[in-house]
Amino acid sequence: MLPNSVVQKIRDVVGTENVLTAELDLFGYSYDASFVPLVPLNKPDLVVRPLSTDEVARVMAIASDQEILVTPRGASSGRTGGSIPLRGGIALSLDRMKQIIELDERNMMVTAEAGIRTVDLYDHCAAKGLFYPPDPASWKFSTIGGNVAENSGGMRAVKYGVTKNYVMGLEVVLADGSILQTGGKMIKNVTGYDLTSIFVGSEGTLGVITKVLLRLIAMPKKRGTLQVMFASLDDGCRMIHDMLQAGIVPAASEIMDKTCLTIAAQRHNMEIPPGAAAAVIIEIDGNDDTSLDSQTSQIKAVAQSCGSLFFRAAGSQQEAEELWAIRRGISSAISTLAPDHFSEDISVPRDAFPEVVRLIKKIAEKYELLIAVYGHAGDGNLHPSILCDMSRPGEKEKVHQAIEEIFAASLSVGGTLSGEHGIGMTKQPYFANA
Repeated sequence: MLPNSVVQKIRDVVGTENVLTAELDLFGYSYDASFVPLVPLNKPDLVVRPLSTDEVARVMAIASDQEILVTPRGASSGRTGGSIPLRGGIALSLDRMKQIIELDERNMMVTAEAGIRTVDLYDHCAAKGLFYPPDPASWKFSTIGGNVAENSGGMRAVKYGVTKNYVMGLEVVLADGSILQTGGKMIKNVTGYDLTSIFVGSEGTLGVITKVLLRLIAMPKKRGTLQVMFASLDDGCRMIHDMLQAGIVPAASEIMDKTCLTIAAQRHNMEIPPGAAAAVIIEIDGNDDTSLDSQTSQIKAVAQSCGSLFFRAAGSQQEAEELWAIRRGISSAISTLAPDHFSEDISVPRDAFPEVVRLIKKIAEKYELLIAVYGHAGDGNLHPSILCDMSRPGEKEKVHQAIEEIFAASLSVGGTLSGEHGIGMTKQPYFANA
């Protein structure tokens, strides 16, 4: 519990209505999109909703002076508990800071406040023919500030890269309330340390990101979506590898195993060919239909050479959106298969993807656990999802051991613990071995 005098100081900065103290409000800021159990100790003492960088700075100065913990928060879409206040203090929500400051069409850059939703920034830029490619699965409700703090990836990373590839500059409030400006609109800059890069992916540990300057590119004029099914994940992985080796770089290239396929079929009334155990969904883009037709023909040939059981190109925008809805919703869909769900986020060299998938399946057999596998096969980012019941005797220990062995499998091939979700609190127990 914070002293009333301190709470009043903060109210004087942001307004009484933007300081939340009711138990129900505090509970709403005690969890995120991770599968961390709800624990009373994770509840903040206070929720503060500033409207400007100046207000953030003044709140941080008060917190620093009083030695109060501060946990920055965007839309709480994180998957590793990074925005959960573990020891009380202030939950600093940037949800009111959602303005686009400037869309610079000549320099193809946009400046926005950290609390703007990714989809809103995307739509604003798209209306002018400009494209912001990073598209995390949570893009319809995640915030740009959160994306930068996590260095979020997404399905288009195989061709267009991740968040860090588009961040040109930041405005950050440090722990003592001082305001730091980094980067700028210049394309080249080797004057001193690259402070912008230090803050990207720092998960809120170095400061509170309040504004972001992002570079944009021209919006592709045409897009197409392809779906391919195979008898095994190995065949699907081989197809993606061969496609990239042939110089065909899709905008997105996603893979799902049989568990994912089965639940997708049930939820979306999707037919699965006999013997299918893996699906690959591909997005291609270009400036005209000729480009898309050429890519489609080349990809179909590669798929056939890898033993594809089924190949189709979406015939309409609606059909394409339905296919991508399956992939974007797969995490929540498979979570219905068991009481508990632990979704991991390992990243491995692309050529090691099939080997690691095989190792994960062996781990599942060893511990008698259902582990669904899906991910961004085009860039080696894999999401093994453990579906379990933690109320069963011994289940917690089995899950913990399985996660350790999944991480060990990733590290053994030169991979890492996280490709886009970050460390947060859920991966801290395993971080020392990374």
